[in-house]
Amino acid sequence: MLVTLLLLITAASTGAHAQPADWQKSWDETLAAAKREGKVVVAAPPDAEVRRTLPAAFETRYGIRMEYISGRGSDQANKLRRERDAGAYTVDAVVAGNQTMFSVLYAEKMLVPLKPELVLPEVTEGKYWKRGSLWFTDPEQKYILRIFNTVREAFIINTDLVKEQDLRRFSDLLDPKWKGKISFLDPSMAGTGGNQCALLYKLLGEDFVKKLFVDQKPLISRERRQLTDGVLRGTHPITFGAEDGEIERLRAEGMPVKAVFSLEDMPGAVSGGNMVALLAQAPHPNAARVFVNWMASKEAGEIYGRALKMVPARTDIDAASFMPPEVIPKPGVDYFDVYDYHFTTVINAESRRRMRDILRQ
Repeated sequence: MLVTLLLLITAASTGAHAQPADWQKSWDETLAAAKREGKVVVAAPPDAEVRRTLPAAFETRYGIRMEYISGRGSDQANKLRRERDAGAYTVDAVVAGNQTMFSVLYAEKMLVPLKPELVLPEVTEGKYWKRGSLWFTDPEQKYILRIFNTVREAFIINTDLVKEQDLRRFSDLLDPKWKGKISFLDPSMAGTGGNQCALLYKLLGEDFVKKLFVDQKPLISRERRQLTDGVLRGTHPITFGAEDGEIERLRAEGMPVKAVFSLEDMPGAVSGGNMVALLAQAPHPNAARVFVNWMASKEAGEIYGRALKMVPARTDIDAASFMPPEVIPKPGVDYFDVYDYHFTTVINAESRRRMRDILRQ
C-alpha cells in the first residue's frame, strides 16, 4: 500500500512538471527560430508614443527587431486587402480596434487562430486576467484577443467655456447655444467616431441623432488632431473623438480640458481599445508567435496601456498608477460594451449606414 502511494505521488509530481517543461521547450525553439527570422512586422496605430516605446522594448527583451507599420485601422485593413489580392504577405500581426478586427480581418478570413499560439504561463493562466481567463472577442473564441478594458468618455469639454452643470443629460447637447460648438470624429466611418455615434443611436434613438448632427451643425472631421486642437482652443469646446491620450496629458499639464464619462440618461461604456490578432501566411511566423505572447504579457500591457491611456485587463498591472480612477471599470457596475461583437457588426454597421444618409441632409 505504501509503495503504491509513493508511486502515485511520484507520478503526480512528474505530471505537474511535465507541462512547464513542454511549454518551455516549445518556447525556446520558437524563440531561436524567431531570432533567425530576424524581425516581426506589426501593423498598429499611428501613436507617436507607442511607435517610440513598443519596438524598443520588444527588441530589448528578445533581440528581435520589430518593424512597426503605423496607420489608422481602416487604412491598414485596406492595405492588407490589396496586398493579399496581389498574393503578397508582408505583415505578421495586427494591433487594431474592433471595426478593423471584426468587420474586415475576421470577416474576410485574413486571420489564423491565435489561441493555440499563446504558451507563456503568465499569459495563459487565468489568475493573471480580471475575467479569470483570456478574453477572446470573436464568435469562435480563438482569433482576436482583447487585452484592455477601459471606461470610455462620453465626450470632452473645454472647462473654461463649458460647465459640467450645463450638460446633465444628452438632451442638453441640443440646446441652441451649442449650435456650431460641437465636433465629431466622422460617425459614418469605422472606428472611434462610428463607435460613439452607434452608442447614441442605440440608446437615444435616430431622432436624437438627427437633431444633433443636422440641427446643431457640428464640425465633422476624420482627423483626431483637429478635434483635439479645437477643444483646446475653444472653437469647438465639446468634442466626441479627440485623442484620448493627448487629452489626458494636456489635463495633467493644467490645460482646461476634461472628459465627461456618463450623464443621467446614459450609462457608462467600456471599450477594448486595441486588440491583437495573427495574420494568415505571416512571413515571420515564429517572431509573430513571440510577439503575440509578449503583447499579452505584463510588460507589454503596461507599456502599451501607459502610452495610449488604456486600462489593462490583467490583474498584475496597477492601472491606478497611470490612469485616472474614473476610467478603471468598477466591480459590479453594468457597463455598456461598445466592443461587443454583435453591437459592432450589426448595430454599429446599421448606425454608420444611417449616418451617411443623415449627413447628406
